[in-house]
Amino acid sequence: MALPPLVEPAAELSIDEVRRYSRHLIIPDVGMDGQKRFKNAKVLVIGAGGLGSPALLYLAAAGVGTLGIVEFDTVDESNLQRQIIHGQSDIGKSKAQSAKESIAETNPFVEVVVHDVRLDNDNVFEIFAQYDLIVDGTDNFATRYLVNDAAVLLHKPYVWGSIFRFDGQVSVFWADQGPCYRCLYPEPPPPGMVPSCAEGGVLGVLCASIGATQVTEALKLLAGIGDPLVGRLQIYDALEMSWQQLKIRKDPNCAVCGENPTVTELIDYDAFCGAITEEAAEAVAGHTVGVQQLEDWLNAREQGEKDFVLIDVREKVERDINQIPGSVLIPKGDFQTGEALAQLPQDKQVVLYCKTGIRSAEVLAIVRGAGLDNAVHVGGGVSAWVTQIDTTQPAY
Repeated sequence: MALPPLVEPAAELSIDEVRRYSRHLIIPDVGMDGQKRFKNAKVLVIGAGGLGSPALLYLAAAGVGTLGIVEFDTVDESNLQRQIIHGQSDIGKSKAQSAKESIAETNPFVEVVVHDVRLDNDNVFEIFAQYDLIVDGTDNFATRYLVNDAAVLLHKPYVWGSIFRFDGQVSVFWADQGPCYRCLYPEPPPPGMVPSCAEGGVLGVLCASIGATQVTEALKLLAGIGDPLVGRLQIYDALEMSWQQLKIRKDPNCAVCGENPTVTELIDYDAFCGAITEEAAEAVAGHTVGVQQLEDWLNAREQGEKDFVLIDVREKVERDINQIPGSVLIPKGDFQTGEALAQLPQDKQVVLYCKTGIRSAEVLAIVRGAGLDNAVHVGGGVSAWVTQIDTTQPAY
């Protein structure tokens, strides 16, 4: 359905701006009026990473007058495969500052406001209140639910995007006009069920496809043109090169935008989403070793003073990148099916590790539940190992 323009038009465009945006101005549905609305708009982009990179660049190129960036991270070499707003010389720099500099090169007429903070309950209302529209490029469930609930409570529309491996999703959530994110996903997935992009990977160019779609929806909302994705979920499969669309209905029982909402203020989103299950949290308490201790254990094992089996519970593609020497690979899925339990020695201590310690904590709960009470896992996983012990190996 067509919606009215989200913002009023600016007073005028300069001669330089007319020249710059001429290809917009000759589109009847945009024209001078639409471009003036872009100029007068204030759009907040959450994250200057995979989705935020193309979103910020195309919003800037389109002439959105004020762009806000919420980002607290720094540029890492592993970002450059997909986060095109950053370059080699930006490694180690604030992502927000790097993005601001790239935007200045793309369009000097755009004002950039940097929020170099982690978005949380204490600052989200103050930040959101400054903008007409939010573009959500976050990659974790806790922040997604925070963004949604804050947007609903402030009556703000936002464009949501999600990516994983070869798949992407886009929608516009605006509780005043249709469903919100909780209408689609009332509850987060169980902890450890859905791997992050850092664990499962993402095809770099997928970020461009989904980020550009988010910008398309943002511009439609700002200018009041076309049929925005309110009440619809756009699904992209890059391997099949197919787009599908599902209708999303407003849930009258939605906890935040329903007829009788139970969420009327912000909640503890980390607790709501949970990094690990309660069973895993109980299992790791008192049964976690650090990488320094593991190095001592490996040296002792080599000298015949200690005996244990070190198990890598990641996937083979991850192990091909880096590994802790002296370990064997048994993926987490084999423990979940029970297949791996028969392979475990009964006369040796079992030591588990993954990338950061999340998956190994879940496996530890399974192993200890099977009766191996002296099993432990490595806090920080192989990421801590290559950072603190063996810096010759690459991180990912």
